[in-house]
Parts: sequence; structure tokens; C-alpha cells
Amino acid sequence: MAAPTGGMPGLNSLGAAEAMSVAQALSLPAESYGNDPNVEMVWAMKAYQHAEVYFNLISSVEPRHLKLTRMDDVIYTAFRGDFPELRIDVLDPEDLKSPAAKEKWRPFCMKFENEVEDFNYGTLVRMDSSREYTEENTIFATRIQFYAIEIARNREGINDVVFQHRAGKPVQ
Repeated sequence: MAAPTGGMPGLNSLGAAEAMSVAQALSLPAESYGNDPNVEMVWAMKAYQHAEVYFNLISSVEPRHLKLTRMDDVIYTAFRGDFPELRIDVLDPEDLKSPAAKEKWRPFCMKFENEVEDFNYGTLVRMDSSREYTEENTIFATRIQFYAIEIARNREGINDVVFQHRAGKPVQ
């Protein structure tokens, strides 16, 4: 499989000094910026870069063996305890974005506020786990939601299809 398509222009064109400037800007509190479109673009580029790295990882290494954080076991147990029936192979946006879903996700996310670095950063998640990141197959979520869903996808064998496709094995 190819890397995510429809990439962010300009991300690869940043020089070292510009990249350091972006990194410093991203470390400031969000309140410092208001709704600055340049900051939003930098956040989008950072989220895309994270998605690209992750997809390349699950395409290259058998996902069942991946460890995404030092807290994978805790995250997985809490996730399946709070969301035992959540379908993760193909996500329903309502399960992440509806008012009722947000009320259920908020306490889950807050469990990791002091445990997982950048737990509430914006991150891209694939809607259909068998497909790569595209504009149509992507939803914006918090980093801890990404970890919860992707750790579960990896442990439950759902991401195997991505690795198998890349390895040339038949997809089941």
C-alpha cells in the first residue's frame, strides 16, 4: 500500500530552522493563538505526518506485535471496559462525534490526562481500517482515542489486512 494520499503540501519543504520554529510554536498553550489559520495548518500538517508514520509502521510490521505506548495494556483494558461493543473495523462517526458519544468519551480520555503525553492532541484516525488514510476515510480525534482504537485494532487482528496487503499476502 502506498503512503497516505492527498498529503499536506509544504510539510516536506520545511527546513531545519522552520521545523524548529513550528515545534516551538506547537508547544505553546492553545489559548495563545485564537483561531489563527496558520496554526491550524501546522496542526493539520503535524496530524498528517503522524498518520503517515503510523500507516507506514502497520504496513511494515505485523500490527499484533506493535506497542504504541508504554501504557498499551492499561489503555486497551480501559477502552474495552468502557466501550465493549464499539465497532472498530469501520468506525461510525456518530460513535466519536455525537453529543452522547462525547459525553462517554470525555471521562475515558481524562483518565489519561497525566499518563499519556499529548493525550488530547488532534490526530487522524482511519474510518475503515482496511483502507489507507484519505480525505474520505479519515476522521479527526484526540490522541488517546487514536491510541485506544488502534491498540484495539492491532490486538484484535483488525489491522492485519494492511500488513498482509503490503506483504503481498491475500487479503481475507
